[in-house]
Amino acid sequence: MALCRDCLRRVKPRRDRCPSCGSSRLLRHPELFSLSIAHIDCDAFYASVEKRDNPELVDKPVIVGGGQRGVVSTCCYIARIYGVRSAMPMFKALEACPDAVVIRPNMEKYAAVGREIRERMRALTPLVEPLSIDEAFLDLTGTERLHHASPAESLARLARSIEDDLRITVSVGLAPNKFLAKIASDLDKPRGFSVIGAGEARDFLRDKPVSLIWGVGKVFQQSLEREGIRTIGQLQEMDPTDLARKHGAMGLRLASLAHGRDERAVTPDRPTKSVSAETTFNTDITALEALRPILLDLSEKVSRRVKAAGHAGRTVTLKLKTHDFKTITRSRQLPDPTQLADRLFREGERLLEREVDGRRRFRLIGIGLSDLASPDNADPHDLVDPDADRRKNAELAMDKLREKFGRTAVERGLSHAPRKDWERAHAEEAAAGRDRLGTKPPRSGRTD
Repeated sequence: MALCRDCLRRVKPRRDRCPSCGSSRLLRHPELFSLSIAHIDCDAFYASVEKRDNPELVDKPVIVGGGQRGVVSTCCYIARIYGVRSAMPMFKALEACPDAVVIRPNMEKYAAVGREIRERMRALTPLVEPLSIDEAFLDLTGTERLHHASPAESLARLARSIEDDLRITVSVGLAPNKFLAKIASDLDKPRGFSVIGAGEARDFLRDKPVSLIWGVGKVFQQSLEREGIRTIGQLQEMDPTDLARKHGAMGLRLASLAHGRDERAVTPDRPTKSVSAETTFNTDITALEALRPILLDLSEKVSRRVKAAGHAGRTVTLKLKTHDFKTITRSRQLPDPTQLADRLFREGERLLEREVDGRRRFRLIGIGLSDLASPDNADPHDLVDPDADRRKNAELAMDKLREKFGRTAVERGLSHAPRKDWERAHAEEAAAGRDRLGTKPPRSGRTD
């Protein structure tokens, strides 16, 4: 028996076609109707949403990302034909595909679509584990009686409903565990539905590179290569004890995943570990005066997200990237957790002042909050800074006004400063013979 992904019926195929609707989109696998762990991944999500909302873009290469100095957040499959990839610097992407339409990310719009998709997933099963805005694991074990269908049939219906109603396509991976399901969802993109069964897992993985295993990044991959290990098949032949002796807990994990074994459960409530925002500039920035207002904008963005999610954080982390792509991170732990943009900005500013020397050029700045906890004990009365309570009350009042009248209803004084500060910094640098800021005020190239 096979499952037709178009008419959603179990059928006996005729010449690789569905006898009911004539579709060639048939699913056939010995374990198809017994597997229940799935990974669903939206296809080129941001670009798909943009094409959905602007039909003129349908046949054009679309890149979602930020400016000449930013990076590619995602791109459509037409752009990928030209070699464009996620995380590629924008200038390289435009060299590869000069006719691409570049669109700045609209995270609020993408998040709204992501929530709609997530709710449809949760209508199938409460066991939904989000990995990002556009992908999640699902455990449909025991849902057959509820939906009067196998997990495979329920997933096929879900994929079709998302495509019909939201005009977004997804790819589905179905397997006995999360590791294999994640691999399967990437096998036949876009609009894919792939199955990896327990019986074939070992043979399927044998010739695959070790980088396919979660946790094997570039550095670890190079370490394994120095040992002569390049394929998962080589790991399959090794003694787990030897792997554990060389690589500790990761060695045991390698031994298990290499054979397609993964005991991790689908966990619906994955705790948020940190909240951050960053932006890449169109031109390098040297002056502290030009970086401060940008840092404030990012601090307010992080604060909004933290408050909306009901979190508070104790560790503030500043991120900088220099003109030669060297990344600098500096952290400071607070005595009490905070939700306030004011406190986040002030701590970030202290860290920033130590790194800006008037010579180094920066292409990116970011601010983050981690060690998240309940906001119940956040931002207590400050005996050292008597003005802190006044600033806190002012910020909370601003939050209420913005909630009622919109984010631009009221702004901090420093929020109006970017252009003025930039112009002053530019004039000072030009006078010193160090004109590095270009001819436009700094503009966000990418915000996460």
